[in-house]
Amino acid sequence: MTDDAETMPIEDYLAKGGQLTSPGNVPPRYRGELLRLMASFVDSELAASAGFADTINTAPGITARIAACRITLEKADHAERVLELMGDFGADQGRYATQHPWDDRLPRDAALGQARHGGDMRLAVFHYPIEGWVDAVVMNVLQGLAAGVTLEELAKVSYAPLADVMRAIAPREKRHTDLGITGLAEIAATDAGRDAAKAAIAYWKPKVADSFGTMNSARLETQKRFGLRHRPNEALLADWTASVRETLAPLGLN
Repeated sequence: MTDDAETMPIEDYLAKGGQLTSPGNVPPRYRGELLRLMASFVDSELAASAGFADTINTAPGITARIAACRITLEKADHAERVLELMGDFGADQGRYATQHPWDDRLPRDAALGQARHGGDMRLAVFHYPIEGWVDAVVMNVLQGLAAGVTLEELAKVSYAPLADVMRAIAPREKRHTDLGITGLAEIAATDAGRDAAKAAIAYWKPKVADSFGTMNSARLETQKRFGLRHRPNEALLADWTASVRETLAPLGLN
C-alpha cells in the first residue's frame, strides 16, 4: 500500500487504481469480496480439472490425450496458486481440496441459470456433465474463451498478489483454449463431426454465457469501489460473444 492510502479514504484510494499488497492492509468488507472472488476461481478450476480428468480416456489419439492431461494438471495448479493466497487470509489449504466432491455433476438437463448450487463456489457451468470427447472439446473452447475475457479483468484487481497470479496464469489458460480450437478444427473437418460439434455448441453456449452473471449487477458497484472489478458483466459478455463468433466462423460452426 502506498503513502496515498494514508491520506485518503481506502475506497477512494482503490477506486483511483490503488493497490493493496498484503492481508494486513485489507479492510473487512474488501476482504469478504476478495475471498469470494478467489473462492469462485479456485472452486471453478478444481471442478474443471475434475471434469476434464474424466475425458482423458475418451480422447481419440495420443496427442489429444496429452492435451487433456495437460489441461487437467494445469487447472489444478492454477487453483493451488490462488489457494495459497487464500491461505494468507486463514483458509485451510490442506483441507480445501478435499472438502467438496469436485467431480459431482447434476443431470444434463438441469436448469441452473446463473445460480450457485451445492456447498462450493464454482460457476454453474461446472455443475453440468461432459458427455464424450466432442462435448469436452466444445466446452473447453467456449469456457476457455470466457476465461480469457475474465482473466483480463482479474489481472487488474487491486489486490496485487492476485493480479500477479492471474497474469501468470493467463498464457497457460490461453494455451488450453488453443489446444481445444485445434481439436475442434479436426472434429469439424467431417460432416458428422461438424453436426456433433454444433449440437454441443447449442448445449454449452448459453450455459457459458450465464457464467458472466446478471446484467446490472448490484454487487458490481461494490466491487468497482474496491478496485476488484472495472467493467460490467454486459461488456465482458459482449467481448466473449464476439470472440466465440470469430473463433467458430472459420470452422463453419456459427
